[in-house]
Amino acid sequence: MSQDTKELKLAVLIDADNVPYSNVKGMMEEIAKYGTPTTKRIYADWTKPNANGWKTVLLEHAITPIQQYSYTVGKNSSDSAMIIDAMDLLYSDKVDGFCIVSSDSDFTRLAIRLRESGMKVIGIGEKKTPNSFIVACDRFIYIEVLDGAIKKTRVIANGRSKSPKQTAAPVAESKKPAEKETTPNKIDSQTIELIEDTLDAIGDEDGWAFLGDVGNLIVKKKPEFDPRNYGFSKLTPMLKSLTDILEIDERESDKKGIKHVFVRLRYS
Repeated sequence: MSQDTKELKLAVLIDADNVPYSNVKGMMEEIAKYGTPTTKRIYADWTKPNANGWKTVLLEHAITPIQQYSYTVGKNSSDSAMIIDAMDLLYSDKVDGFCIVSSDSDFTRLAIRLRESGMKVIGIGEKKTPNSFIVACDRFIYIEVLDGAIKKTRVIANGRSKSPKQTAAPVAESKKPAEKETTPNKIDSQTIELIEDTLDAIGDEDGWAFLGDVGNLIVKKKPEFDPRNYGFSKLTPMLKSLTDILEIDERESDKKGIKHVFVRLRYS
């Protein structure tokens, strides 16, 4: 991330009807990568029994609950409240971007309007989210990926000793079955074509393109692109897995210990 991106002041607006409270920790950690969440609000009818589990989570993350009664059966009043608040925040000039957490296509027009006003818009939702809302955002992140990342971290943490001096217990003494290693998902042909087109567009005379520029352009073309969707933690290992079509070159930078990664198509 660039320094400018890290300094973005973000308004986080969450539709509680579309998000399980168990995902909030992962979401807030993800949002912190893009900026500082200065405003955090979550919308729901908090009088309903299924809202009880949210109390501890909201306190832990300093998220303000906004009460919205369900005036009509089958209608989501939270959507309207979120849209109104988003426009109020837009004209307050107190934020640089928005993070809309929902899987509802009703927020498509809102995302478009915010971007028209120069706001950075990050969407977070389930994989069932309609494409219209996904492409209306600058970046879209699937909740399922965040949840999976949290579980993977827990498995690794539980499998290691707390101190490097401590030795792991013998395998024979463990009563728990060994965790299966997660394998990367198959990278589909559309994604490979997207990578190839991106390299063709920004590669130099020899076909080489800086990895950071490659990632930025891919996300502009496909906001929901994320290496974690394919089982990779970062873009570099994902591209390194495509050795049959890509070449990777790690070059020394002016700063000691820092390398710049460049990539190009093998037939360039």
